[in-house]
Amino acid sequence: MSTHLDATFTITRWEGTPFAPEAGGPELAVVDVAKTYGGELSGTSTGRLTTCVAAGGSAGYVGTERVVGTLAGRSGSFVLQHGATTHEGVEAFVGYVVPGSGTGELTGLSGTAKLVHEAIELDYDLPS
Repeated sequence: MSTHLDATFTITRWEGTPFAPEAGGPELAVVDVAKTYGGELSGTSTGRLTTCVAAGGSAGYVGTERVVGTLAGRSGSFVLQHGATTHEGVEAFVGYVVPGSGTGELTGLSGTAKLVHEAIELDYDLPS
């Protein structure tokens, strides 16, 4: 049975670099990002996102980030892969803990994640 947690994060670095420009096409960028997590998940992360901003305000991203900190009183690190799209006010999210990415006391961590507007919902399993 999975454990659910809600935590917040603050973006502490956001450095974007545009790529593959095309006249009239969507804006693509690679973004180096860093975050500080607080709450039931506390620690820091660094990651890289690939973003797309299209006409009319539609947008999407995919990203990978390494989180280093404490989860459920256990310390270590793990990798999240996540993404989202928005179109005409409808948002869709996807996210996972990469299997086998946990280290230290977080070895064996698995789960799904939803990152929304500086908050994370994480449903996870952690071996005893």
